[in-house]
Amino acid sequence: MRRLEPSFREKIWGSHRLAPWFPNSDQKIGEVWFQESADHPLLIKFIFTTEKLSVQVHPEDEYARAHHSSRGKTEMWHILAAEPGAKIAAGFREPISREQLKEASTTGEIERLLAWHEARPGDTFFIPAGTVHAIGPGLALCEIQQNSDVTFRLYDYGRARELHLEAAAEVSRTTRHPGACSPTGEVLAACDYFVTRRIEVENLRKIENPESGFIVVLRGNGEIAGARVSPGEVWQWENEARSVEIRGEMTFLHISSL
Repeated sequence: MRRLEPSFREKIWGSHRLAPWFPNSDQKIGEVWFQESADHPLLIKFIFTTEKLSVQVHPEDEYARAHHSSRGKTEMWHILAAEPGAKIAAGFREPISREQLKEASTTGEIERLLAWHEARPGDTFFIPAGTVHAIGPGLALCEIQQNSDVTFRLYDYGRARELHLEAAAEVSRTTRHPGACSPTGEVLAACDYFVTRRIEVENLRKIENPESGFIVVLRGNGEIAGARVSPGEVWQWENEARSVEIRGEMTFLHISSL
């Protein structure tokens, strides 16, 4: 296994409080990136919010390749901590037209049209490309995404950043979103790009035929395949053994890329 180095990104909506995953910071850190390489299909982030993020949407692969020579961006969020009343937006309360989408984005009404879902620790939200979404304040979450930074902003609460209404309207799904996922055993989310499992270990566990991918340590301490791991660490796993032993008391995400 190889431990990836974190890259801390300051954001106007970020937080000084990053514990227990990272040391608290004098800067407002919004994102902590773990990127194996620019060519790897997946990117893993921790996100910390004290203000609302912009209302935005990401394109699918075909549009992103044609217009930005990039992958699209399908992602998922696993909620790590949430202040009372913290919410995320995904999809719309009722289906709307693309013209309504653009008009509501210019007036700010889009906030009211979005479906806001309460976010609790342990919840997972799957956000396929084309889903109009936003993250509210008071949250810490882990994001698993296609390795792409193509983002079209629809509404930004008066911040002086560019909006991309025409492109956003082209790629947006203007329908409802199902809300938080219902896990299937340990599997939190599965799609054409990744499968994410949440694994709880108490003392000792053996995994047979483990898949290569990434390990994101969320809670506790212990050893995985003989490597000492701690919360906030992301490890790249390239395991060819028939089985691996995990020792300690911890919770981690195992992400395999497809």
